[in-house]
Amino acid sequence: MPRLFAVVVTMIAALALAPAAPAKVSRDFVGITSEDVFAGDAGYRSQNLAAQSALGIGLIRQTFDWSRIETAPGQYDLSYHDEYVAAAAAHGITILPILFRAPDFHAGRRHPNGWACAPKSNASLAAFAAALVRRYGPKGSLWAERPGLRKLPIRSWQIWNEPNLAQYWCGRPKAKQYVAMLRTVGKAIKRADRKAHIVTAGLPPSLLGNAVRLPRYLDQMYKAKAAKYFDSLAINSYAKDHRQLARLLGSIRKLMNKRGDARGRIWITELGWGDKGPKSRFVVGEAGQAKQIAKSLAFIKAKRKKLGLRGIVYFSWRDGAPYAPKFEDQWGLHTGLLDVNGTPKKAFESFGRRLKALVP
Repeated sequence: MPRLFAVVVTMIAALALAPAAPAKVSRDFVGITSEDVFAGDAGYRSQNLAAQSALGIGLIRQTFDWSRIETAPGQYDLSYHDEYVAAAAAHGITILPILFRAPDFHAGRRHPNGWACAPKSNASLAAFAAALVRRYGPKGSLWAERPGLRKLPIRSWQIWNEPNLAQYWCGRPKAKQYVAMLRTVGKAIKRADRKAHIVTAGLPPSLLGNAVRLPRYLDQMYKAKAAKYFDSLAINSYAKDHRQLARLLGSIRKLMNKRGDARGRIWITELGWGDKGPKSRFVVGEAGQAKQIAKSLAFIKAKRKKLGLRGIVYFSWRDGAPYAPKFEDQWGLHTGLLDVNGTPKKAFESFGRRLKALVP
């Protein structure tokens, strides 16, 4: 790992020689998904957070798995997450938590394939969210207990993920039910931190047979008065290429404006391409991956104000190994800026150069 890390640092140093544009966005405008950092030991975590920070990444989007934190009703074990949040803060990186996956004792039902189901009561998720704000928010007990730690409180909270897919809702997804969750949980977060930024679940333009199509789901959300309960509408905006991404974001902005939400922000909470893997419209080869990252970040830089973009999260930092026990491969395991061994791809340099034009 030290040798590979040295390669990353060398590439970042080379990128630093490129002329920088004036800072135009907040430090946390560009984020990353980095499950390896969450799962890694202290040394690995520190090295990779340092590399991410040096590159210009100011945010990590990370699932805070409710089922693993609330070990019994009303009992929260946050010891692991304390170290994670503290390590990120020490490197100037904040977290965008995804509040997701009900424990069995709170779940409305159990999914036969082990996917996530909505809770029986949204109040239980609201209590979990409020506990996290009290721990990691601006008045959080973590910062009080560690006065020497750089204070970088969590201010943005994402409520659930992809509820327009059956496997993340259990049963037929219904936007009205999700809006009820958004309302209850968002209000609890705002009571704990009135300036908190509420982010909707990341909504994908999925073509799966069990998915509610994105335009229909968004329309149903607005009919249920969702705009009253969020600050940013999150889109997991996977697209074949940067042109399709532009059309997708343009159509969403148009729909939001039509629904009287012209001031509403859009947060791209997942975007990425695989360089290899099982056949998919999102697998574009090594050069294609680098090209689509560069083109998409250039488009985002040019249109961020017009589209009302709050930020972008690239998926992901490092490739993953096929899932056990079946060792199933998926294209999403090959979207990393680093390969599975931690070696930078062409995508790494492409991402870094475009980042330099976006962030301080």
